[in-house]
This record gives sequence, C-alpha cells and structure tokens, in this order.
Amino acid sequence: MQVGVAYSEPGRQAWVTIDVPDEATVRDAIEHSGILRQFPHIDLAAQKIGVFSKLVKLDAPLRAGDRIEIYRPITCDPQTVPRRDLAEGDED
Repeated sequence: MQVGVAYSEPGRQAWVTIDVPDEATVRDAIEHSGILRQFPHIDLAAQKIGVFSKLVKLDAPLRAGDRIEIYRPITCDPQTVPRRDLAEGDED
C-alpha cells in the first residue's frame, strides 16, 4: 500500500510517498521513507507523530493513503513574539 511521510522545518521540507507492506506501522514507514537520513536530528522518542493531523503512536497500524506527519517542537522567544492582549474585535 502507498503512504506518505512529511516533515518540515524552516527553509526545508520533505514529502515522500512510499510503498509499505499492508501490516506496516507508523515507525516502519518513517524508517523506510529515508526521512531520518535527510534529517538526522529527528528524535522519534521525543517528537510527536500524527496521521492526517491526529496524534498517533509509532506502533499504530497504517491504512492505504495515510499521510504520516512528523511534528517538530515550536520554539519562540517570548520577547520577540507580540502578545495578543486585545479582546476579539478590539482594534487599536
């Protein structure tokens, strides 16, 4: 069956469509995709994984056409991100 594996970071993204056996798990597909070689800093033990935006475990079974998404942590400096203190509809 065919599934897709996606990962993105600023300035670089990867989307790979691969064939995996019918009994493949999320982990099997990620390892088979080559994404871990392209992005060696991915830590499957720490990063969250989803299928069509729904969080799943690495041992979750796959269905044909699934899109596996490897999520990276979002980090920001609170001093550089403007706060949204205004109530909805207020504009100053």
